[in-house]
Amino acid sequence: MDLETIYQSVQSRYGSIARAKNSQYSNTVARAFGYSQEELDSVPKDAKLGLSCGNPLAIASLRPGETVVDLGSGAGFDVLLAAKQIGKSGCAIGIDMNKDMLSLARRNLAKSLETNNVIFKEGNITSIPLEDETANCVISNCVINLVPETEKASVFVEISRILKPGGRVAISDILAKNTLPTSIKEDITMYTGCIAGAGTIEEYTRYLKEAGFLDIVIVDTKSDLNIYINSTDLLDGSAATRCCTKQTEAVDTLLTPESESAKSASCCPTPDTKEKKTCQSKSAKSGGIDLNDWVGSFKIFAVKP
Repeated sequence: MDLETIYQSVQSRYGSIARAKNSQYSNTVARAFGYSQEELDSVPKDAKLGLSCGNPLAIASLRPGETVVDLGSGAGFDVLLAAKQIGKSGCAIGIDMNKDMLSLARRNLAKSLETNNVIFKEGNITSIPLEDETANCVISNCVINLVPETEKASVFVEISRILKPGGRVAISDILAKNTLPTSIKEDITMYTGCIAGAGTIEEYTRYLKEAGFLDIVIVDTKSDLNIYINSTDLLDGSAATRCCTKQTEAVDTLLTPESESAKSASCCPTPDTKEKKTCQSKSAKSGGIDLNDWVGSFKIFAVKP
């Protein structure tokens, strides 16, 4: 896939998510990746879109007065949570290239009590619109995997540039555990679903080292990524459509000839009914796809000397 196709597809998908009706699915995904109910209740409902693959704030160790930058800040969930940790003397900056996400984030900011120490800026994370040595900490949640492979290294160079000496990077991202087959890597739906563009531990380690980082730690959280598929029964409206589309197309992509009948395992509503079937973990696996076989949720930490 060429760069233009990837960026246009990512823009289209996440713009539509920003415009879609929210649902309980968002809370379910956030809790599955380590956010507490107290954290979920402390930010506006529409800041949570169910797009997390971890909780970078759990390893960021933010302190009052610090400046934190969130790459791919989406609807503002992690930015608003970070703002509470750094206090009024700190600054939380969200960077996102999607105008719909930025618009939603700013609406969520207007609903929040944290209005004096938060900024949302439009920009690509391969060319971050901030001055050198701006931040004490850079976070990101399930976004760098969406950057084309040929441009991923530049993200880490940019992170190093905007960090102050002694600053740290705390990232949650999806990485590949096994070599992804061509059928996945060339599937644009799997790409925008954060699977096909997943790098490896070795690649991320190299990117960080080449950008000058030390004390690099990359750990598999062992989280169950089938949560994205198995929560369909909580969805409604356009949110259900995006999950079901993702599952159905993923199954079509990964099915082996002998498991063709597994297509019937989809837990999506049928066209002539609004009834939602309950999904079980085993149904995802018997449906021909277990995301955990291919990719994992990893926490990534490093320090700029």
